[in-house]
Amino acid sequence: MHSCISDQLTQKNSNRGRFTLSRSRTGSYILAGCLALSASFPSFSQQAPREAGEPEAATGYVEKQALASKDYMVVAANPYASWAGKNIIENGGNAIDAAVAIQAMLTLVEPQSSGVGGGAFMLYWDNETKTLHTFDGREMAPAGVNAYWFMEHGQPMKWIDAVVGGKSVGVPGVMKALETAHTKYGDLEWKALFADAIATSEEGFKVSKRLEKLVTMAEQYHKGMKAFPSTATYFYPAGKPLKAGTTKKNPLLGKTLRNIAEQGTDYMYKGDLATKIAKAVQTANINPGVLNEEDLANYKVIERQAVCGEYRAKQICGMAPPSSGGINVYQILKLLERFNLTDYAIDSPEFANLYTQASALAYADREKFIADSDFTNLPYAALINEGYLERRGEFIAPDKPWRFARAGEPFSTQVIAGSTLEQPNTSHFVVVDKAGNAVSMTTSVEFMFGSGLMVDGFLLNNQLTDFSFSPSQNRFPVPNRVEPHKRPRSAMSPTMVFDEDGNLELLVGSPGGSRIVSYVAQTLIGVIDYGLDIQQAINLPKITNRNDYTALEKGTPIEALQAPLEALGHKVKIVDLNSGLHGIQVMPTGYLGGADPRREGVAVGK
Repeated sequence: MHSCISDQLTQKNSNRGRFTLSRSRTGSYILAGCLALSASFPSFSQQAPREAGEPEAATGYVEKQALASKDYMVVAANPYASWAGKNIIENGGNAIDAAVAIQAMLTLVEPQSSGVGGGAFMLYWDNETKTLHTFDGREMAPAGVNAYWFMEHGQPMKWIDAVVGGKSVGVPGVMKALETAHTKYGDLEWKALFADAIATSEEGFKVSKRLEKLVTMAEQYHKGMKAFPSTATYFYPAGKPLKAGTTKKNPLLGKTLRNIAEQGTDYMYKGDLATKIAKAVQTANINPGVLNEEDLANYKVIERQAVCGEYRAKQICGMAPPSSGGINVYQILKLLERFNLTDYAIDSPEFANLYTQASALAYADREKFIADSDFTNLPYAALINEGYLERRGEFIAPDKPWRFARAGEPFSTQVIAGSTLEQPNTSHFVVVDKAGNAVSMTTSVEFMFGSGLMVDGFLLNNQLTDFSFSPSQNRFPVPNRVEPHKRPRSAMSPTMVFDEDGNLELLVGSPGGSRIVSYVAQTLIGVIDYGLDIQQAINLPKITNRNDYTALEKGTPIEALQAPLEALGHKVKIVDLNSGLHGIQVMPTGYLGGADPRREGVAVGK
């Protein structure tokens, strides 16, 4: 796949804004005003001083350039994690091995977003057999819940109240998913994959500006952070929030990781740690829950069939339900395929109007139809059926006034829409190893710092709040209602793109709550339709519409679209859109890595 745009396309592009395309002396096209990313960072084995990496800009938006690498590429949300993955590959490990090391390190340095107490969806590309595998490590509801779990006095709880404590905690799945994948496809010994994270837990890491910012915010928005003693002691030493640049140790997490490394995940799901997790949930002084040791012991990773479909002669592949990502990202793309998008500049009102119309249609279907497929009988393939999407696409036009979308009618079965609030505190990383094997994995504890409950150095998730709080509407059950052993719907969208011959071209994903679908789809359009490289596409100012209002990224030139979009009927808000996109593009000479400038992640390779 080529990373430059044709001369014909560039004649269509406008010259507004700092993300306007311009021609370089090499003949490729670059984003004007891009800043080179310095990803230098010492190897852990060198025991050199460790830096926290680039903080996000005050506006949340600074452009970067892609990192080129010949042999392999790792992109993660924190430099410590990127380098943990790099070290594994340098020591003979593969993409799966690197994923284990990255997640262990993220638990330490990015606790607000993911960790061993959360869940994940992972795509794994086996380059030797040319086979795509997916692993569902999503959290599972305990056996003791019921459809009215988040109802009080006949009314749904306030989301911000339900988040805190044991009631919101699902059975964590991320470590079991990684162990399952490693058992089948890993190269290095399991216990070797935790060395960097254990050492850094014990020796300390430099607190990043982003972590300081979120710990400070949590004082106002997350009442569990100071209500639970172990959490308050760790994140607010002497009563003050963690300070950027200071060294923070977490010996309890080091001990936890060492036990998981030596005993496998049985330590977490059937051993001493399982007992501690269950006790923390059941005895929480706010919203005690019912998760018990049997729930942990019964957790199973599910290998699902990927959701794949053709767009512009490429195969777009993502996760199946309970993730909505694979379906909804593809829906947005396919709804737009009938248009020659390059007739419109990527920063034009026409493109924004088309994109948000397609997005609204996809989100309408998402809200009504998508839930854990093990608990519904809905044929989800109908949602990506070409005939169905062609009919849906007839409602889209570049000059058509924007209106709220209704869900389609892909099934004969009557289905009732629910309502779920998802928060943007998640993480995504991508890896391609020396053999061309690849991982695209989105991992989360849900709300910032999850439930607020901390056990042996890590936080427990609050993913049960991704269920619909109201179990029914008009006496009809909502598909995404709470049920025992069910997995809540998620917008997490780890994605891979393949060419006509089945070769891997691109892997990408993002945090961002329910906006993840929009972030990933817009990035794919940037690469596939407009010929941007992966970093340029990630840099693009963000546009989202979840069938509610059109959000334009604050602090970027795309704010200028507000007036023309409002003239087309949009309700427009200028907001911070803090995506965390990470991607890798396969090139003829190696790889390009892209890290979102809105967060502190870096790409590393060789």
